[in-house]
Amino acid sequence: MLQALDAYDYLIVGAGPAGCLLANRLSAEPSNRVLLLEAGGPDNYPWIHIPVGYLYCIGNPRTDWCFDTESVPGLNGRAIKYPRGRVLGGCSSINGMIYMRGQARDYDGWAAAGNPGWGWKEVLPLFLGMEDHFAGDSAIHHGGGEWRVERQRLSWEILDAFRAAAAQSGIAPLEDFNGGDNEGCGYFQVNQRSGVRWNASKAFLRPIAKRPNLTVLTGAEAQRLILEDGRARGLLVHWQGAVRELRARREVILCAGAIGSPAILQRSGIGPRGLLERLGIGVRHALPGVGENLQDHLQLRLIYRISGAPSLNRIAATPWGKLGMGLEYLFKRSGPLSMAPSQLGAFAKSDPGQPSANLEYHVQPLSLERFGEPLHSFPAFTASVCDLRPLSRGSVHIRSAEPRDKPLIQPNYLSHPQDLKVAADAIRLTRRIVAAPALARYRPEEYKPGADLQSEEDLRRAAADIGTTIFHPAGTCRMGQGEGAVVDSQLRVHGIPGLRIADASIMPTLTSGNSCSPVLVIAEKAARAILAEPARQAEVIAGGASEESVLL
Repeated sequence: MLQALDAYDYLIVGAGPAGCLLANRLSAEPSNRVLLLEAGGPDNYPWIHIPVGYLYCIGNPRTDWCFDTESVPGLNGRAIKYPRGRVLGGCSSINGMIYMRGQARDYDGWAAAGNPGWGWKEVLPLFLGMEDHFAGDSAIHHGGGEWRVERQRLSWEILDAFRAAAAQSGIAPLEDFNGGDNEGCGYFQVNQRSGVRWNASKAFLRPIAKRPNLTVLTGAEAQRLILEDGRARGLLVHWQGAVRELRARREVILCAGAIGSPAILQRSGIGPRGLLERLGIGVRHALPGVGENLQDHLQLRLIYRISGAPSLNRIAATPWGKLGMGLEYLFKRSGPLSMAPSQLGAFAKSDPGQPSANLEYHVQPLSLERFGEPLHSFPAFTASVCDLRPLSRGSVHIRSAEPRDKPLIQPNYLSHPQDLKVAADAIRLTRRIVAAPALARYRPEEYKPGADLQSEEDLRRAAADIGTTIFHPAGTCRMGQGEGAVVDSQLRVHGIPGLRIADASIMPTLTSGNSCSPVLVIAEKAARAILAEPARQAEVIAGGASEESVLL
């Protein structure tokens, strides 16, 4: 439908967790006209909603951007797959569904670094306000919000034994990781409803689908910003085979993630001067931090053969096993098909000197070489462990001004000596847990990286051999002030009026855990900041669009 070019007040780029929530909040004011753009398609692919279906969504161009990193020196020259959601719901449609806020110290650290309003006391009410927790209201949870949180609907003998072994190794049992200090071991709570994935599209878009002031377009890829007189006035968007010009009377809000948002900025001439000049794009606004400060949680997937307990490897190996899993899910919405990728979690310190837990475990009753490949033929479990506070920093740079050229992603994993030490310590801690009496009856045997690797040098090399992303990139449009900062504490892009960013790219440092729910809080903060601004803003800006222009 054609409308006047100035018909929309807000253009939101990316219908992932942040974009879905922002579209909900901004369109709640009837006078705001909101357009939400998603490069991918609708979330009607069945495997999105069956929890184990992440195996068929990651690496699938229907739901994933299918990025790859560059060759990473710290991974012994390996390049790895780098999944990012490309569908309504974004990464919440393909992720592990783990509900995790992080630690209080994460947010207090952001506030202390010059970002007022971002401390734990300020963000906790935002987590609570959107939450629909299975246990209802309590001091740290809330029932009745949009973001559904439930217990998992399965149990595994080998995971219970690992939890007991963790307790014997000094990692105490913990029932809830979301109280501000997540040190301990327990089962993850998940974003599901009755055994079905609960993504951001279901939570924030479907309930408001009939709002007349909200338009959602799929298959619409933002190419670059329209900048006039130093202000963001709109976007060039590829949709239905043509490049179209969209205008925003008030703001353009980038929610394209830690890879997509810096790429759009750079294609628009906003970013590091040297990069933009080298590519012949021209510098519209020099911001050296755009695309820098990339952080990610590198997981080390330690695999152990076992005996005397079932694992998914054996259950899924026979037609009868697969039939049983299918029937259990069909009639009960439980069993292996209801599994999040990781069921048991643990947060621990890599050494006693750490101020809080700096390791996160994702423990699974299965093993495989890498996601997308078949399960091993032998029974096994995987104890995946990641460094929650890496000091290594990478970058995201566009290759050219052409949007179809995928960006250069260089995470620079294990480039900082401290990260190498934490990695070696994490392998040692995992071995201590597995050697505890509670697991002895299952005779665990280290398959990867291999028990013969013992020296510090061996363990660091092993980390480089087996390390891979756990899908939490952040930091490439860092919030703050001074050199390297891209947005202020209200998430406005420094020096570009009318432009805001609300996604994981603004994190100054990673949160200590899975990143989806913290991104929703970032979007909630952005929505409140936008709605609090004077209504007269529209009158100041309205002159940017000509009446005869048209858009989608």
